[in-house]
Amino acid sequence: MTGKLDPGLPIDGTGVLPEEAQPQAELEQEIIYGRQTVLAALRSQATLNRVWILPKLRYSPPFFSLLEAAKGRGTVIDEVSPQRLNALTAGANHQGIAAQATPYQYMDLEDLVEKSRQAGPHPVLVVLDGIQDPHNLGAIARSVEAFGMQGMVIPQRRAAGVTATVMKVAAGALSTLPVARVVNLNRALEYLKEQGFWVYGTTSQGAPPVYGADFRRPIALVVGSEGEGISLLTQRHCDQLLSIPLAGRTESLNASVAAGIALYEIHRQRSPHQLKRAEVETFLNKSSTKAVESS
Repeated sequence: MTGKLDPGLPIDGTGVLPEEAQPQAELEQEIIYGRQTVLAALRSQATLNRVWILPKLRYSPPFFSLLEAAKGRGTVIDEVSPQRLNALTAGANHQGIAAQATPYQYMDLEDLVEKSRQAGPHPVLVVLDGIQDPHNLGAIARSVEAFGMQGMVIPQRRAAGVTATVMKVAAGALSTLPVARVVNLNRALEYLKEQGFWVYGTTSQGAPPVYGADFRRPIALVVGSEGEGISLLTQRHCDQLLSIPLAGRTESLNASVAAGIALYEIHRQRSPHQLKRAEVETFLNKSSTKAVESS
């Protein structure tokens, strides 16, 4: 559960302070509360500025070692009363603990490009065009890190930023995955082209399949928003559009699912241990022959 700290504001049934009551520029400084929510943040080593906790809960087995580790990283641990927690969370079901996440530290695009090149000659950056659901942003970040890509680029306006919710969904991925936040996404794409990146854009239909592309080069993969996909203007800044062929009646995929499929294909093509189908069949045939001979 997450919410902006303001004891004077009402809170809804989900445990989140109403979004309309949260100033947009301050949404990244969130108060999270509830045992499982804070535990997930501690386990993922999310950057927490302060933790408020009931004394008896602090020394319980699930929390003690994690809190000591967080304290070593600079987190302030405060033992407080139930009344203090009630005030901090505006009377929400805090379960004896709350925490304040520090604002995420974005990287400059130029620094991100330079850092990505240190990973190898063919880095991959994922560019998100208007992803507004923090759960989708967190899920995409988790896939980007899991498949070994070098970073993400997100716009400042009309898109989700890296909040405590996003970091929780990302399950620790954002503790190591760098993210650049840019004012103009299309200018950022042109800059990436100038730096030698080939820009692929994902679309739902009317484009060659993703498995037919050659991903063995520096790549910027553009993923569109949940409802409208990549904007027409951004599509014009892509070198090539790709689609994910679907066999059912569903016309499109969730943004994070589509991103995960495309990222897996990039990873598959680049894997040094990837066997071609013919090699797999030869290996299986030889194994079967040896099994028969031994029998």
